[in-house]
Amino acid sequence: MTKIVRLHGVPVSIVSDKNARFTSKFWKGLQLALGMRSPVCWGEAGEKRMLGPELVQTTNDVIQKIRAHMLTAQSRQKSYADERRPFEILERISPVAYRLALPPSFSAVHDVFHVSMLRKYVADPAHVVDFEPLQTNENLSYEEQPVEILAREIKMLRNRGIALVKVLWRNHEVEEDTWEREDDMRTKYPKLFED
Repeated sequence: MTKIVRLHGVPVSIVSDKNARFTSKFWKGLQLALGMRSPVCWGEAGEKRMLGPELVQTTNDVIQKIRAHMLTAQSRQKSYADERRPFEILERISPVAYRLALPPSFSAVHDVFHVSMLRKYVADPAHVVDFEPLQTNENLSYEEQPVEILAREIKMLRNRGIALVKVLWRNHEVEEDTWEREDDMRTKYPKLFED
């Protein structure tokens, strides 16, 4: 090894077909001390490929990107899991398991949880949501009421245009606004168009 280093400098990689002694901790320590990597990669059965420093660097870059994306995804998933929601306890299944009353949006989630996944809810006045009472019909349906028109647009067909209005509805967020035909809205809700 000393003659190789003296004549050619420190090797970037060493290819060897020796026995297990060369793959021992000593060999790995030598590679680490000299800043080398084993350049052999196995592809399909029996196929060997020599890897240059460019491919090793490219692979390291890709691995770093994947790790960064994994950390981002993990933190995002953790934030989803950390959302605090008060759920009513329906029954105690065992000393370490409880059945919770889950909302319909969680229909795909099993309703029995281990106590390690549960935390006591601490009441916070900021968690209280103000709401307006909703007038419902006998069949528990209610009539949507428009609040305001957010935008106007004319959708052109082949021979004519159709006037549309973007409507914000009561008891809905701005993201839930809808495009409706202006003539229908004028007949149903004429007060909405009084300026």
